[in-house]
Amino acid sequence: MTSLITFIELPAILMMALTITSLSATQPDHDQGSVPAKERPTSLRGTGRFLAEKTRVTLTCDKYPKVCGENKGSPGPDCCQKRCADLMKDRLNCGECGKKCKYSELCCKGKCVNPMSTKQHCGSCGNNCDKESLCTYGICGYAYA
Repeated sequence: MTSLITFIELPAILMMALTITSLSATQPDHDQGSVPAKERPTSLRGTGRFLAEKTRVTLTCDKYPKVCGENKGSPGPDCCQKRCADLMKDRLNCGECGKKCKYSELCCKGKCVNPMSTKQHCGSCGNNCDKESLCTYGICGYAYA
């Protein structure tokens, strides 16, 4: 008799356990703040990322002139074609915006000079040779006659 009751009760207990488990596992389609099942993305591709969601404001010197002078790491205090530049040193903007020095020249104090032969800028900007020595191959007094 006890085996007959156990035989009938066991499937009933299992059925109740499965019913409870399946009911707790299902979720409603619409919850507060959740997206309906039809609108949920099926993959992660195309979903917004944390950094991508924030729009950045690009500060260019043509709209914000103080960007060049006040920021550390800025190439220079002047603005040329929406980019910061140093008109005293920049080979692409030497003395004025867009003035390019030749390949062998440097921009020293806003002028394009040849450091291989210029006495005032021999080898580098500001390296002055003595009055009696010449600048040859970027070296002051390289060869005396």
